[in-house]
Amino acid sequence: MKKKTLLILAFFLILGAVLANNYYQKIFGTAITKEHVLYVTKNSSLVSIKEELKDYSKNPNTFLWVAARKDFTNPKPGRYILKEGTSNNDLVNMLRSGNQTPLKIAFNNQDTLEKFAGRLSTQIAADSAALLQSFTNEAFLKKHNFTKKSVLQMFIPNTYEVYWTITPDKFRSKMLAFYNQFWTKNRLQKAKNLNLSKEEVITLASIVQKETAQNSERPIVAGLYLNRLKRGIPLQADPTIIYCVKEQKGQDYVVKRVLTADLAIKSPYNTYKNRGLPPTLISMPDISAIDGVLNAQKHNYIYMCASVEKIGYHAFARTLAQHNRNAAKYHNWLNKQHINR
Repeated sequence: MKKKTLLILAFFLILGAVLANNYYQKIFGTAITKEHVLYVTKNSSLVSIKEELKDYSKNPNTFLWVAARKDFTNPKPGRYILKEGTSNNDLVNMLRSGNQTPLKIAFNNQDTLEKFAGRLSTQIAADSAALLQSFTNEAFLKKHNFTKKSVLQMFIPNTYEVYWTITPDKFRSKMLAFYNQFWTKNRLQKAKNLNLSKEEVITLASIVQKETAQNSERPIVAGLYLNRLKRGIPLQADPTIIYCVKEQKGQDYVVKRVLTADLAIKSPYNTYKNRGLPPTLISMPDISAIDGVLNAQKHNYIYMCASVEKIGYHAFARTLAQHNRNAAKYHNWLNKQHINR
């Protein structure tokens, strides 16, 4: 009898140990077998999360079991990096607390606020409509002396660390803070030395940005436009004409060649008809374009056109005669390429 009792006791001890270990493994053992980025939206449920974990978990049903034991039902939206070895307990705690992992977003120069909002919506949870509504909020624009067109200047192309669930208003505030930090005393002094406001610097930088993709050329181009401004000569910047054409025909309209008829477009952005800078920027300039203006090269150039000897660069001239020769070469090249628009 004693031996039988000991065997029964041993059986139950072993059974208890197996059950305890099984219980422990469900809660604290490895659940995630492969690193995975989990996106949880406001519409996500525990069941939908379990379904997504099928390819990354030993047994996704144990996630629901642990969630039920911890009385957890409402996951907080976010972007979560689930590392290999993560337990169900850690996963539930992560989703309960909303302890998501920040991500780095980046954007380059965008032509319009609408395009920018669309680009941004592919990187964070907010949709483009909500972002646009925030960016063009009348109270915000009035408080910071922006307009619906000029507010684009607030967004400096760079890489930023944010949470995927950042709200449009918080993102807007983050961009405004960086914009204010960007305009250091040194940069403001350089703008003052050019007799330009920071808004005017960005407007000119947006033209320089569109005029040349070569960072090394930007201080030269900026210097040329500054020479024209000082002499009271119209900028005659083709990027502003393209801007006018796109305003008329739509942002997706492709303009590879500016036509003589385009120069007659009635618009304050037409720098062939109007002297000085246009009312606002025509696109979002990179930091290199802004600094290209602030550090503009001093020279005597007042004319330029695209170079046919060095594609992607410009041929600069001090006199109209020199420019006419350069322009003739370029127009002949366009004709040979059959570029009519």
